[in-house]
Amino acid sequence: MPARKLYFEAIRVGDELPALAKAPVDRVQLARYAGASGDYNPVHVDELYAKSVGMPSVYAPGMLVMGMLGQLISDWARGGQMRRYNVRFIKMVWPGDTVVCKGRVSNRHGTAGRYFVDIDLWAENQRGELVMKGGAQIQLFYSLEDENRQRSGQSPIVIEVPRESLANTPAAAAGGGAGDGSPATEDDEASDERRTGATSKKTAPREKPAAKTATLPSPKKPKK
Repeated sequence: MPARKLYFEAIRVGDELPALAKAPVDRVQLARYAGASGDYNPVHVDELYAKSVGMPSVYAPGMLVMGMLGQLISDWARGGQMRRYNVRFIKMVWPGDTVVCKGRVSNRHGTAGRYFVDIDLWAENQRGELVMKGGAQIQLFYSLEDENRQRSGQSPIVIEVPRESLANTPAAAAGGGAGDGSPATEDDEASDERRTGATSKKTAPREKPAAKTATLPSPKKPKK
């Protein structure tokens, strides 16, 4: 029996994707990934080389973790089409680490018979530390009826859906911090939040201390 498909009409802003916990990363997985991807960078597979360049051991390629987040999306968005997918690498993943992938619907809108949802994505290790953060946009059929119409060559169901965003929820408007649910990082940029429609934890901006300069006293001229 095919998996039940996901339709736009059933999705609400703030819906959380079922978390995806991967098995602990091991060196066999890293070697297999190197063979499958063609990425033979020795820092991922050669322990002696990794230590020679100052690493405690080999570590997972960032693209491996990106693939794990991609699996979270593909498992959830059954029948949808991915239109955008981007990530930012935050922290290294080492052998023995367990990666847990999470996501939340941050935006939904539809116009001219095309319906989209934006997803905030992040991955944590077993200590709850953020290792990757990103986002995706998925295009979906509005409903089963809409899918059947389009697959039979008919025009899509057209319902204008104004943009709904986490940033526009009552809690966010009241300053309640209805954010993307992912841990905040110090280098989060305001442009990311405006683009995804998500708000992150608010922290007071850190003022840079004024640079201190030392001035040597000018030598005194000897009195004649």
